[in-house]
Amino acid sequence: MKNYRSIYCLGILLYLLCTSCHDFFKESSQDEIKPSSVEDLRGVMYKEAYPYQLATGTFLMLLTDEVQCNGLSNDTYATVHQNGTPVFTFNPMMFDGIEVFPTDVNSWKTYYEKIKGCNVVIDYVSEISGTEEEKNALVGQALFLRSFYYLKLATIYCQPYNAPGIDVNTVLGVPLILTMELTDDFPRRVSLKALYEQIEKDLLTAATLLEENYTPDNVWRVGNVAAYTLLSRLYLYMGRDEDMDNVIKYADLAIAQGPDLTRLALLDGSGKSVYNSDVSSEVIWIYGVNSFSGGGAFFTTNVTWGYDVPWEVSSDLLRLYDATNDLRYKMYYGTPFGCTYGTKVAYNTSNGSDHGIRIAEAYLNRAEAFIRRSLATGNDGDRVLALNDLNVLRETRYMTGSYVDEQITDANELLEFCLMERRLELSLEEGFRWFDIKRLGLSVTHVYIDTEGIEREYTLESNSPLYALPIPYDAIERNYRLEQNPR
Repeated sequence: MKNYRSIYCLGILLYLLCTSCHDFFKESSQDEIKPSSVEDLRGVMYKEAYPYQLATGTFLMLLTDEVQCNGLSNDTYATVHQNGTPVFTFNPMMFDGIEVFPTDVNSWKTYYEKIKGCNVVIDYVSEISGTEEEKNALVGQALFLRSFYYLKLATIYCQPYNAPGIDVNTVLGVPLILTMELTDDFPRRVSLKALYEQIEKDLLTAATLLEENYTPDNVWRVGNVAAYTLLSRLYLYMGRDEDMDNVIKYADLAIAQGPDLTRLALLDGSGKSVYNSDVSSEVIWIYGVNSFSGGGAFFTTNVTWGYDVPWEVSSDLLRLYDATNDLRYKMYYGTPFGCTYGTKVAYNTSNGSDHGIRIAEAYLNRAEAFIRRSLATGNDGDRVLALNDLNVLRETRYMTGSYVDEQITDANELLEFCLMERRLELSLEEGFRWFDIKRLGLSVTHVYIDTEGIEREYTLESNSPLYALPIPYDAIERNYRLEQNPR
């Protein structure tokens, strides 16, 4: 009976998301089966709130300096080349038109569907049986996931929080939908400040609830360490001097309570990499599928040997590594299909994914915050702490016995070093580089090769309006109150 109830519970969510949910759950038939327990609602959460095999967001790599264009060398790749062209060339109409674009590009639709699932869990938890601890565990996970999705939306469709000329009180965020109840009103975009305040509120509550009520039993579920790491990311992205204390506070908690960094030397020769949680200690949370072999919209595995794929890892990025001693050069990239792709999870791993949260991010977030606080206050002790974090992380990435600690005494020089280390460690992962480009006000120039082999340069200027990507046309068509980003 328990299995039947859970399976049924998953199915009714389709009705929940397009009707008045409270009305639906009112008694109307003796034959109607309603979620009545924590187990039932947990089933809904796993299916509709967790990202599971979500693959959206890989297109963000095409906006950065992590990927290069090789043109169209074989007609087999025509669709893949076409899919990536408007993004890679910074076309302000990239998500417009009546044609169907790849599902992976429509992050707006994907994340809001997941937010609906989170809201069902949060709103309905009071109406089911179960202990308070069990209910709080559900709410903690759902709040974490909702904040995760809203932060994703913010990093894609909004301007950076602390950019020059940005007034967070007036610059647009995204619509906040915080209940499963549907109304006749079309939601408007809230201010960037209101959006980040809601994310912060959800995450702080989630961290407390998860700390007190829930310990994940596998890396596919989120707990308090994931919440602490995401809080450190949130405050780093907000980027004000006063946020640095919170970056450090929550990175401290994540590092103290979380897993150890993985020594890549222990994985060398195993065919495994940093996101293979069966051998890598540092994974906090995993979701989704492999960015390079789980989709196909941009990075095809249908490779014809002897021909270049349209999009692959930039040779400029690869040249930044110490190819002799830094094992990331060997283990974060590979040519399993005759082209250079990211390999942060082995291609022969069942249900493998390179999406999620790793403890390495907490070290990088904390190091950057220490440096920025040192620059703001003149406290050289923070510089020393940042340097230690970077050396601790880097030593685990190098061949055994080959690493020599960096000794950087100038805080500005150390900041540049830290940002470079962030680029090397978090490459091709979670859209980190895209948002770093935005929050640091960087420009990006791409050399695009069209179907005829003609090269053209396209540049995303520093502090471009396209830092806030256009909202997909279908969302604008459905909601007349939804204001498009300037472009």
